[in-house]
Amino acid sequence: MNKVILMGRLTRDPEVRYSQGANATAVARFSIAVDRRFKREGEPDADFFNCTCFGKQAEFVERYLRKGTKVVVAGRIQNDNYTNKDGQMVYSVRVMVDEIEFAESKNASSGNEGGYTGGNYNRPAPSGAGDGFMNIPDGIDEELPFN
Repeated sequence: MNKVILMGRLTRDPEVRYSQGANATAVARFSIAVDRRFKREGEPDADFFNCTCFGKQAEFVERYLRKGTKVVVAGRIQNDNYTNKDGQMVYSVRVMVDEIEFAESKNASSGNEGGYTGGNYNRPAPSGAGDGFMNIPDGIDEELPFN
């Protein structure tokens, strides 16, 4: 099975081209920066993945995505190896995107200023009972979506 799901921000505006012929198909190429959950001293804060999609997905990318947009992509990993002009074999991988969705609202992304943020996780500190579960305050039952 070859399936990958990634969430990250576009590192630059997508590059979209159309194939030649009677049935011109859109081809979108873009890269995303995916924050690393755990960071070690001297290592990068993110990994960068090259992505490609076709057809309606590529048209969606062209119309709505810009540098800094946070997205979730699902697809498969494919080798993208080639021999450069010096005769050296260059090994790389590409994510062939089957599905793509926004990962945040337009209002949330507008404060990003269109760039990679460097892995600033603004997660609230967990307040729990020490057993891995969060305490739910009394009287909040009517606000919960389940009973």
